[in-house]
Amino acid sequence: MRYDALVVGGSFAGLSAAMQLARARKNVCVVDAGAPRNRFAAAAHGFFGQDGVPPLKMIADARAKLLAYPNVTFIEGRVASAQADGANGFVASLDGDRQLSAGKLLLAFGVQDGFPDGIAGVRERWGTSVLHCPYCHGYEFSGRRLGVLVEAPHPPEHAMLIAEWGPTTLFLNGNNTVDDEVRGKLKARGVTIEPGRIAALEGPAKDLSGVRLEDGRIVPLEALFMVPRTRPGSPLAEQLGCAFDEGHAGPVIRIDAMKMTTVPGVFAAGDAAMQMHNATLASAEGVMAGVSLHRAMLLDA
Repeated sequence: MRYDALVVGGSFAGLSAAMQLARARKNVCVVDAGAPRNRFAAAAHGFFGQDGVPPLKMIADARAKLLAYPNVTFIEGRVASAQADGANGFVASLDGDRQLSAGKLLLAFGVQDGFPDGIAGVRERWGTSVLHCPYCHGYEFSGRRLGVLVEAPHPPEHAMLIAEWGPTTLFLNGNNTVDDEVRGKLKARGVTIEPGRIAALEGPAKDLSGVRLEDGRIVPLEALFMVPRTRPGSPLAEQLGCAFDEGHAGPVIRIDAMKMTTVPGVFAAGDAAMQMHNATLASAEGVMAGVSLHRAMLLDA
């Protein structure tokens, strides 16, 4: 069977895109590897009508609603490769050698987070007490001792934003790149600057109680915000020849206003194609990508 559209990735962006295509009565196949980026968080916040709901429940509920449409197929798996089929469409190969054919592709596979080398305890606490987005999780730590780990190319001024939620320490981790003007702004916001290198995070299980520095000192802390270096969650965009731009956290798939990549017939949405990473924005971008893909079908007919 040749699908009208193949959506690679079944999280916020991919499911939102597939819903638009399903309602346009197109045959849609969604392939998802089952590892959404926000799976480590106990709850999502700030999402319209879903504040406090676990991300995995949000995804499961959305998938169930999507599968109520008879023209939708969902496959649990990973798309290993994809290429043009020479017939104005694409063929995708899944792990296990299964192949799928589709008229158009929508890439919504997200990104993978990279963590700083040499700091023990970061990965284990990611999404619980080591956090990315203050708008998603800052409120739950209001008034508590907060930290910010900023590494190039991210500006240290990010700590001034985090200070909105509680007393904040900026950890330079041995990279003393803060000039006098920025120091003055940080001081005015009540931000403490710690220049020492971090050895490890401490605390029971996934909770954070402090940051241990290489010189043995421990800075009491209950949440640490950081912007991890990201990379695409799949090599498909590169395989297909899509162009990338360098974002503030890593490479970003280049798309136009209609969410189409530089490869005709290939669209992209979600964290892999966005500078700002947020579940609400990913869903909105998915909606736009699904609508745009449908419009492209009509224009190409």
